[in-house]
Amino acid sequence: MRMQNGSYKNCDIYDGKWVLDDSKPYYPTGSCPYIDRDFDCHLNGRPDSEYVKWKWQPNGCVIPSLNGTDFLERLRGKRLVFVGDSLNRNMWESMACILWQSIRNKKRVYEISGRREFKKKGFYAFRFEDYNCSVDFVSSPFLVRESTFRVRNETIETLRLDLMDRTTSMYHDADIIVFNTGHWWTHEKTSRGEDYYQEGNYMHPRLKVLDAYERALMTWARWIDQNIDGNKTQVLFRGYSITHFSDGQWNSSGQCHKESEPIYNETYLGNYPSKMRALEYVVQEMKTPVIYLNISRLIDYRKDGHPSIYRMEYKTEAERINAEQYQDCSHCCLPGVPDTWNELLHVSLLKAGKDTWKI
Repeated sequence: MRMQNGSYKNCDIYDGKWVLDDSKPYYPTGSCPYIDRDFDCHLNGRPDSEYVKWKWQPNGCVIPSLNGTDFLERLRGKRLVFVGDSLNRNMWESMACILWQSIRNKKRVYEISGRREFKKKGFYAFRFEDYNCSVDFVSSPFLVRESTFRVRNETIETLRLDLMDRTTSMYHDADIIVFNTGHWWTHEKTSRGEDYYQEGNYMHPRLKVLDAYERALMTWARWIDQNIDGNKTQVLFRGYSITHFSDGQWNSSGQCHKESEPIYNETYLGNYPSKMRALEYVVQEMKTPVIYLNISRLIDYRKDGHPSIYRMEYKTEAERINAEQYQDCSHCCLPGVPDTWNELLHVSLLKAGKDTWKI
């Protein structure tokens, strides 16, 4: 299927602005059965609805919408896998819903991961039977391996910066892999970096989190270069998704409640994440081509895109008021911003033009 406007091929698709678009969303609110209840803000009673109507508009070009039928045709006989933390799960569920919406006979979509042994291992998958393809999610929040270390008859938890997570066998042969890692590196133990980061038989007494993150990315990059056939598999890395906590963090009364519009004034946007500078440095040294989905700035505008208190449905007003102490200003509502991430994934695959993605 030829696109009406090909100018996006040489365009910076991440430099742009959000515009209202009544044709959004890709799937009606509350319609997709595959959304975690935590992300289904509409079913959880969010009263406003404009958060599903924003479209990302690059400044220099027009990008095509994601046609689910066309995407599935290009994915025929293949596996698309999202690997990383719950923000990538957010993106995976969005993709599953966009593609599910385009299927006429919904019974021809199977949740493979309904089987307990898969879920136990952090593997989730949807199979689109008519296209002999699957869209999977592998939980690997650090990409590298969580481990333990013995110190004076005590076993402590560590993070092996020099070893990949044991989940690699679940995705090494996939056709398209979208990686991410970032949010778990902001948690107390990882950000403090004391007696936590391990390489070989050495545990660092203290290591700055950005240094540890870069070492982990280098381990990931080495594994990609040694184990992934760049001719067969398209590797992508989705950038850091900016959070919008005010007056505290996720575990200390941070809030984004009642945010119903994006940020309009660019001076209120944050700095480019240092973790993504580290990623850019590592990727440019790799021999395997990696597409960087640089979504940090476009999510930075969307302070209205998070579940906030609408992670569940409240039976009483007291429950709802209590929920204001524990808001989710990290993940995104579905439908919502991750649909745009997938739109940009789609465009990036077309721009790369590998295999069935030639246009």
